[in-house]
Amino acid sequence: MTAKTPHSPIGPKVRALRLERRWTQARLAALLGVTQGHLSQLERGNRYFTADQLLKILKHFNAEVSDFSAEKASTGTQLQNALARQGASHLAESGDVLPSERLKNAAAVIRETLVSADSARQIAAVAPVFVEHAGQINLTRLRNEFAELGLENRFGWAVECALEAIRLESAQVLTREWRLKYRRAATIIESFIAPFIVYGPTPNPDQPPPFEVLDPEITSPEALKEVVANLSPIARKWRIATRIEVDDFVRALRGARGAV
Repeated sequence: MTAKTPHSPIGPKVRALRLERRWTQARLAALLGVTQGHLSQLERGNRYFTADQLLKILKHFNAEVSDFSAEKASTGTQLQNALARQGASHLAESGDVLPSERLKNAAAVIRETLVSADSARQIAAVAPVFVEHAGQINLTRLRNEFAELGLENRFGWAVECALEAIRLESAQVLTREWRLKYRRAATIIESFIAPFIVYGPTPNPDQPPPFEVLDPEITSPEALKEVVANLSPIARKWRIATRIEVDDFVRALRGARGAV
């Protein structure tokens, strides 16, 4: 008889707290005395934290037991509401949940989405947020924040996908308002990403870094191999293992302007 795989609701909450406080998985794993791979399983809810580990998390994150309450809104719902309010108007917004204080501006929403969202639809929804707030987002600062988390390539991948989607949609018949929004966003993003987009993130092509697994359903070497074999050029350049493509970002742009 096959043992039932545990699914702890605490793991995703610990992950959200860790990301909110900008701790890397490696740092938390060292604190708890486990491997990074084991911590990844804990954060996905596939294993259980011990009481001692939870006490360490509460102490070092200055958190309360109530932070793990089942009544707290899910990260996904909070993200979806925040994305909807920052430009991804095609996403359904729940009237029962308000975005948390940490999701009060576009840069914070993009950062939280790219590090926490498990939904491809939510991740692609950063494209209309870029469009709506291109002039207010400090892309260099945001990139540095991702670098601190060890997720610089993930940010580069998302920015380039959004830029390519904006370019593709700019070729469509648009109203003057949307044409100007897309043109402005493309100009700002192109200026930011130009130093990285030509050569990609790998300084030594003979020794490329391992692929970063983005999609939560990629749980085995076989699944990873299949995804890597079918990667889009942008994902391959940035070493991101994902099934999310530029077309997903295009659909998000169309949805945000009601053109789906």
